[in-house]
Amino acid sequence: MTHSIKFIATDMDGTLLDENSNLPPAFPEFFQRLKNEDILFAAASGRQYYSLYDTFADYQEEMLFIAENGTIVMHKGNELYSCTLDFDAIPAIINKARTIDNAFIVLCGKKSAYIETQDPVALAEISKYYHRCEYVEDLLSVNDEFIKIALLHFDGSAKHIEPVIRPVFEEAFQVVVSAKIWLDVMNKVASKGAAIRHLQQTLEFSYEQTMSFGDYFNDAEMLKESYYSYAMENAHPGVKQIARFSAPSNTEYGVISAVYDFLDKK
Repeated sequence: MTHSIKFIATDMDGTLLDENSNLPPAFPEFFQRLKNEDILFAAASGRQYYSLYDTFADYQEEMLFIAENGTIVMHKGNELYSCTLDFDAIPAIINKARTIDNAFIVLCGKKSAYIETQDPVALAEISKYYHRCEYVEDLLSVNDEFIKIALLHFDGSAKHIEPVIRPVFEEAFQVVVSAKIWLDVMNKVASKGAAIRHLQQTLEFSYEQTMSFGDYFNDAEMLKESYYSYAMENAHPGVKQIARFSAPSNTEYGVISAVYDFLDKK
């Protein structure tokens, strides 16, 4: 009997990547195993597409990129799917975010990310996830197709950003705490799960043939769209309640371990 998996999507930070944001040492062998098993692999992350593209430099042409928390999907340099923000809605979100003390705004477009800050600590954090990023004097003067607004607060996004943003915007937008210090505002129907649902329909694999891994709330919809849904050992307790299965922590290379366990039982 052969396994039923055709598609594996994994979050990056806190999931596939180790505590130093590096791919597991065994990733080359792992990726080759998936190719041998005819399993399509996708990186599904809040990170920018260009950041993911650089991280997977040796695999760019053979995998999918579900970037910016599912707002854009790329394959071989081509856009397969996107879920943009209404251009006219951008000013209200940015102006509200500007009222939050010590918060930093990243306006995420298809061409680049855009920032107004030159704070060195913020730049160091932002550059981890946005490899193509432009400084501008006024975010409201930028012309691009926008897919996400990411908000950063080093003292905690749930404490300092969410109480200001969610009450005002959650009815019309997707507001998600994507990490301890990050919160994202996206199109109401945007999520990693919506992106995977689109791929299931267009690439013809099913919910039962889908496996995914995550650790935080921006992974919740992706897990719900996957029969083989795994929460990492280090995942938020709320995410563990959503997933059907568990995997060892990211520091133990839990994604690779769980996939191998599954494939070796076939």
